[in-house]
Amino acid sequence: MTDFEKLGLYIKKKRLATGLGLNQFCIEYEISSNTLSQYENNKREPKISKLEKIAKAFNQTLIEFLTDFEKELPNL
Repeated sequence: MTDFEKLGLYIKKKRLATGLGLNQFCIEYEISSNTLSQYENNKREPKISKLEKIAKAFNQTLIEFLTDFEKELPNL
């Protein structure tokens, strides 16, 4: 599994930890549900601009989000 595939799993794991379903999360944070679903299911690699938006939804900067992802990599 590539790091990009693991990134999709990490995004999904963080979203599920919020307690929000995909559609509810996307509506609340103004992210396309189709796009987020493709990221979470490894159908599409996220662009930096979208990762920034996702990180913001988790109250993180992009750097904080990616740093946490890097720490979590061995567990994914």
